[in-house]
Amino acid sequence: MTAATSFGPVDMNLTSEKMEKVAFILKTTAHPTRIAIVQLLAATDSLSVTEISDKLSVEQSLLSHHLSGMKLKGILSSTREGKNIYYALKMREVIDVIQCLAACTFL
Repeated sequence: MTAATSFGPVDMNLTSEKMEKVAFILKTTAHPTRIAIVQLLAATDSLSVTEISDKLSVEQSLLSHHLSGMKLKGILSSTREGKNIYYALKMREVIDVIQCLAACTFL
């Protein structure tokens, strides 16, 4: 089934694999803090927990909860350098999904 939108025709014949991946990304990022994390990490190679906490004005304990969950699900990767843990965006498709939703006229 093809639907028309202001962007042109859209192919709605999604495979079950693609629907699962989109649903996974939506569930994993479905929180304003997690979306903000993705936005920050999309613009840089990596950031430490402290840097992310400072930029988002979010308490480190709450931030660590979001970061570890996103890492477990494969959205983020992390590396340890001394006492600091640096996070990077591993699943770049997340950016496309968030940008697509941000472009919606109902927002």
